[in-house]
Amino acid sequence: MSISISSSASPRIAVIGAGPAGLMAAERIARQGLAVEVFDAMPSVARKFLLAGVGGMNITHAEDYADFVSRYGNASHWLRPMLDDFTPDNLRSWIHELGIETFVGTSNRVFPKDMKAAPLLRAWLHRLRSQGVSIHPRHRWQGWQMENGKQIWRFSTPEGEKHQQFDAVVLALGGASWPRLGSDGQWYSLLTQQGVSIAPLLPSNCGFELPWSDFIRERFGGTPLKNIALSLTDIHGQPWCRKGEFIVSQYGIEGSLVYALSAPLRDLMLSKQSEKQPGKQSDKPAQLWLDWLPQNSHEQIISKLQQPRKGMSFANVLRKKLNLPAITNALLKECCPELDLHDHQAVAGALKSMPLPCPTSTRPLAEAISSAGGVTQNAVNEDLMLSALPGVFVAGEMLDWEAPTGGYLLTACFASGKRAGDGVCNWLASHSE
Repeated sequence: MSISISSSASPRIAVIGAGPAGLMAAERIARQGLAVEVFDAMPSVARKFLLAGVGGMNITHAEDYADFVSRYGNASHWLRPMLDDFTPDNLRSWIHELGIETFVGTSNRVFPKDMKAAPLLRAWLHRLRSQGVSIHPRHRWQGWQMENGKQIWRFSTPEGEKHQQFDAVVLALGGASWPRLGSDGQWYSLLTQQGVSIAPLLPSNCGFELPWSDFIRERFGGTPLKNIALSLTDIHGQPWCRKGEFIVSQYGIEGSLVYALSAPLRDLMLSKQSEKQPGKQSDKPAQLWLDWLPQNSHEQIISKLQQPRKGMSFANVLRKKLNLPAITNALLKECCPELDLHDHQAVAGALKSMPLPCPTSTRPLAEAISSAGGVTQNAVNEDLMLSALPGVFVAGEMLDWEAPTGGYLLTACFASGKRAGDGVCNWLASHSE
């Protein structure tokens, strides 16, 4: 499929998807004095952006830039030029131009001063409309059809199906997580049919199902574990270790610390499952290790265990001597059933490196905070234009990258939206000469 450039002096440009990536692309195009229309399936724009800001709008991060870029893992090399062109500092300056102040909170996370997404979005939409950007809600893209030898874009609307022709298009339809907010991944089959290379969409920043006993599920489901650490060794033999907190849920584990390790854990789990095929053997179980006391050394724990117990039970020793919650004793019994509770060395070792049950699956993609996979790097040029569909650009979570929650996700969406919007302007200029 190709898009024919119209003979009109003013090209018609569409952005499909009104999240951060799409709106940023629209702004970049409008800044060049070009008319741009934004289409979105939902009744209002940026619904996922707004929901993500309910608990505090982590917009980006203020850590060392090299460390920031490394958070994107295997996609760091691909995203680096886009992030260089729209750095976290650039993003903060852009927010300040909208009249929204920001501050650096804990762990170098950056937030709007009022911790909300809505004021930022309102100011942004006001500026977009002043730039001439028009927004069409309740327009769900359905694909293409030919009319009189021309490629036509089809949208379903409350008034029926509408057909549109454009000179250039930015697709910013999100991944496939939180489909109730608009990111349902329906674009996957439409682009695949056009020969676009797309990596499978997988859950990212997600929970995992673990085979807990009925006792753990019923007695401790919903219990938060705080000030602990999780570690694993990924499919490349690289060790990972993160500190923080997560929740023991009835189905398994979830929460910020689990999300931070979701990419290597998911890939390890999928690799293990593939190795179960006939003739293959798995030597890399999808194993997570829990450190209950990351602030204490092995020797310090032994010292506390050796203190006089005065008739205390083992559960009370954990609670009073080590300040550990009741769930610790229950999980030690479940995860280390042969542990000798009188062996201080062994108990300290279990507390520093307790093996959790191997996950059986991720939670469904619809529950994930974000998705991995998408349009691959080799399917687009440097301006994010699809090689198979000249004049069509892709931005945001539709691209094949993933990142930890919060500011990392948003910064890359903004940066790729900017790259795609600028790419549209460059492409139209080259075709008007």
